[in-house]
Amino acid sequence: MTAVVVIGAGFAGLWAALGAARRLDELGVPAGTVGITVLSAQPFHDIRVRNYEAELSDCRIPLADLLDPVGVAHVATEVTAIDPGARSVATSGGAVFGYDRLVLASGSHVLKPDIPGLREYGFDVDTHDGALALQRHLGKLVGSAPTPGAASVVVVGAGLTGVEAACELPKRLRALFSRGTATPRVILIDRNPAVGSDMGPSARPVIEEALSRNGVETRTAVGVTEVTERGVSLSSGERLEAATVVWCAGMRASSLTEQLPVPRDRLGRVQVDDYLRVVGVPSVFAAGDVAAARMDDEHLSVMSCQHGRPMGRYAGYNVISDLLGEPMLALRIPWYVTVLDLGPAGAVYTEGWDRVVVSTGAAAKATKQTINTRRIYPPLTRDRAELLAAAAPELQARP
Repeated sequence: MTAVVVIGAGFAGLWAALGAARRLDELGVPAGTVGITVLSAQPFHDIRVRNYEAELSDCRIPLADLLDPVGVAHVATEVTAIDPGARSVATSGGAVFGYDRLVLASGSHVLKPDIPGLREYGFDVDTHDGALALQRHLGKLVGSAPTPGAASVVVVGAGLTGVEAACELPKRLRALFSRGTATPRVILIDRNPAVGSDMGPSARPVIEEALSRNGVETRTAVGVTEVTERGVSLSSGERLEAATVVWCAGMRASSLTEQLPVPRDRLGRVQVDDYLRVVGVPSVFAAGDVAAARMDDEHLSVMSCQHGRPMGRYAGYNVISDLLGEPMLALRIPWYVTVLDLGPAGAVYTEGWDRVVVSTGAAAKATKQTINTRRIYPPLTRDRAELLAAAAPELQARP
C-alpha cells in the first residue's frame, strides 16, 4: 500500500489528514490503495487557542471521532526522527514508518529561556495539559495557608496569548478567592515598551483600556531575571510577590524541522512553495506553525489557526494530487484578521496586516465566541460525508 504519513494532529495536521482522505474520495481511489496515517503524541485534537479560558471541558476531541469515520489511521506516539533519504519516520516506541509522501504539521511550542527557576515554577497555557496544570495549581492555592502573593499571578509576555490570559485571570481569581482574605492581583510583563506590540497602534489603546478595566497591572520595558515559588525578580530591580507565574513569551516551531536538510527562519520554520511542498526536500509537505508559506506577495503565514487550518486542507489535497500525478492547488489567502479576547472588557477585531480596528467591546466579543466555539471546530457527528465536506480546500469568508 502506498503510504502518506501526517505528523501532528493540531489544526494543520488534522485538516491535512482529512483533506487527503477527501481527495482520495474525490478521485475515486479504491480502498486499500493509499493509506493515510497520523502520528501524534496524544490521541486527541486539542482546540489549543482556547487554553487561556477557565472552562476546557470541550477543548479536547478524540481523534477516533474524527479520523476513524474517514478511514485514516492514528498512532499515539512521539516522532523522534525524520530521514528524508530513506523516506522514513522513527518514533519513541521504536517503530519506524515508511512514507511515499509526508506532511510535517507538528506545530509549535512556547519558548522558555534558561531563566533560573522558570522551568521549576513557571506555568503556561501552551498545551491542554499545561492549562490544566495551571488550573490545578490555582485550586490548590485556595485551600493552602495564606501567603504573600497567594492570589497574585504574573503573566510574562504581552503578545496575543499573554494579553488574553491576563484579561481572563482576574475574574478567575476573584471566583477562586471569593471567601478568603487574599486580594487577587494580575501583573502583565513585557520587554517591549508597550503591551500588545504585535497588534499595532490602532488596537493598542483598546487593549490598554481593557487591561485597566479588568484590573490588570503592567510592567513594560523589563524582563524577568529569576522565578521562585513566591514570585519573580525583574531586570529593573523590582521584586513581585506571586505564587503563580504564567509564561507566554515567544514561540518556536517544532524541533522536527531540524530533521530536514534545509534552512529555517528565525522561528524555526521551513520554507514551502505555493503548494505547501518543502523547498529542497522531495516528497515532503509542511503546514501550520512549522511552515513559512506565502499568503500574498508581501506577507508570510503566521503561527495561528487562521492560517494553519487552510494550510492543512491544501496540504492534504496537494499531497494526494502530487502522489497520483493530479493537478495541485496553490494556496493564497487575500485577507487577514485578528480577534483578541479581552475578558470581561469584550474583544478587539482588526482587519488587514496593519491591524485596523473595525469592532470592539461586545460586538467583537460575540465574533470571538463564534470563532472559539464553532468556527474552528471540526464536525463532531462522526459522519463521514460531513467530515470530508468540511475538508474541502476552500477559504472561509472573514468571521
